[in-house]
Amino acid sequence: MTSSPDGCSNHINSTYYNLCDKSNPWGIILETFAAAGVVTSIAFMLSLLILICKVQDSSRRKIIPTQFVFLLGVFGLFGLTFAFIIKLNEKTGPTRFFLFGVLFALCFSCLLAHTFTLVKLVRGKKPLSLLMILALALGFSLIQDIIAVEYVVITMNKTNTHVFTEMPRKQLNEDFVMLLIYVLFLMAFTFIMSVSTFCGSFTGWKRHGAHIYMTMLFSIAIWVAWITLLLHGTLDSIWNDTILSTVLVANGWVFLLMYILPEFILLTRQRNPRDYPMEDNFCKPQFLKQSYGMENRAYLQEEITQGPESPSSTLYAPYSTHFQLQNRDSQKDFSIPRPKTRSSPYEDYGGRRDGN
Repeated sequence: MTSSPDGCSNHINSTYYNLCDKSNPWGIILETFAAAGVVTSIAFMLSLLILICKVQDSSRRKIIPTQFVFLLGVFGLFGLTFAFIIKLNEKTGPTRFFLFGVLFALCFSCLLAHTFTLVKLVRGKKPLSLLMILALALGFSLIQDIIAVEYVVITMNKTNTHVFTEMPRKQLNEDFVMLLIYVLFLMAFTFIMSVSTFCGSFTGWKRHGAHIYMTMLFSIAIWVAWITLLLHGTLDSIWNDTILSTVLVANGWVFLLMYILPEFILLTRQRNPRDYPMEDNFCKPQFLKQSYGMENRAYLQEEITQGPESPSSTLYAPYSTHFQLQNRDSQKDFSIPRPKTRSSPYEDYGGRRDGN
């Protein structure tokens, strides 16, 4: 009977040695970060439920259910880390092949759905509804669920759970990567859509797009690194579990620190009117239409017979009523005549003689 490594009990199964082996501490380090990630994800989910009533911006409130689902996916990634720290067996094999792609597809689908509504917001268009964003996130991730179920069922031949432990290492790694082709497509599509959020006149939403852009940039770098190491072929097979466990922990913390944390900082900020187009034109100054007569139809016949006033005689007042001020013809005199004294009609009477 072989002795257990330092830090592990003699009664523990050798499958779980990586969880407690102090001489090979990578498992202990990764499970510590994974446990911290689980606690942090739960704290963010509880905070999201508490702060949902304080969100003033309706467009930010619509994305909260999708972000909650995203946190569930991140929580699952940290929990799945323990299935990779534990050695590959008939139980952890199907779990690894099924949940790895499903959880990452769920996280990337939520980010992709968020970019769709951001693309509309930065261009001043109406954002997607709450149910539409959530439906897009779940719909995109459902495709990977179908792919994973079909692969696991066909590979296991319904009952053979030992097939993953009996499979050659090269074939095991190649099948694992091939199973994630749709997830790679989601990553590339989400990254392209995050770049398109920078094209728009409403700059307030571009900061949200920058969060997704940086998250995808670091995620792509992590995935390129681990796929290259896994398919390189020169590393010993004992490093497979270490590489994949590190990917789960590293990418999970990238999701939390580069997307969730900045989004929480902006979540309860006051709604900025400059982030939206003018919904009405009541406060926007406009030039009133210059008219040459009264709009009342009772005066229509008079306007036809007399003709409109000349444009030069109309005084334009932008915010006045429809009765426009007009110049009147100054040639006509409408003043009241004053009374004048008249001389006697007999003053110059020729028949009058002096002295008679």
